[in-house]
Amino acid sequence: MQQTRVTASEFQAAFGALSDRARREPVVITKHGRDSLVVMSAEEWARLKRRDRRAGLTADLSDAWIEAVQSASVPSEFERRDSELK
Repeated sequence: MQQTRVTASEFQAAFGALSDRARREPVVITKHGRDSLVVMSAEEWARLKRRDRRAGLTADLSDAWIEAVQSASVPSEFERRDSELK
């Protein structure tokens, strides 16, 4: 996803235009050279919040799911990524 990056001063100076842009793509606001805030549309925020609700407790998994996870293997094309997690 494309994004715009501006300083806090730039955002304040062009609030209207950058607010309009934030409705189309995230606008990252930096402070002292570091990312500080992200302004985005309310629709994008709602979409991200809906994704949070997809999480569940492992204690709620069925025995079949637990067995499937325990017996799963990493496809060969992703083995290098698997080693990064260990």
